[in-house]
Amino acid sequence: TTDSIEYVVDRSPAKQGLFMPGSRIPIHAPERVFEERPDYLVILPWNIKDEIIDQMAAVRVWGCEFVTAIPNTRILL
Repeated sequence: TTDSIEYVVDRSPAKQGLFMPGSRIPIHAPERVFEERPDYLVILPWNIKDEIIDQMAAVRVWGCEFVTAIPNTRILL
C-alpha cells in the first residue's frame, strides 16, 4: 500500500499515470526519482534488477541505494 511504498516508476508511458493493481500505488515516470531524491529504491522486478540498476545508476550521486525484496530483503552495493 502507499503506507509502505509512496509510488513506483516505470519507463512505459502506457503505465504512467495509472495505479498498481490491488494496492492503488501510483505509477510515475522515472524522472520522479530524480525530483524526490529518495535514500532507497526498491526494485520489485527482481529478474531484471541488473538492467534497472544500470538505467538508474545516476541515483548513486546523492547516496541512494538499491534494495531487492525477493527472495530476501537486501541492500545492493
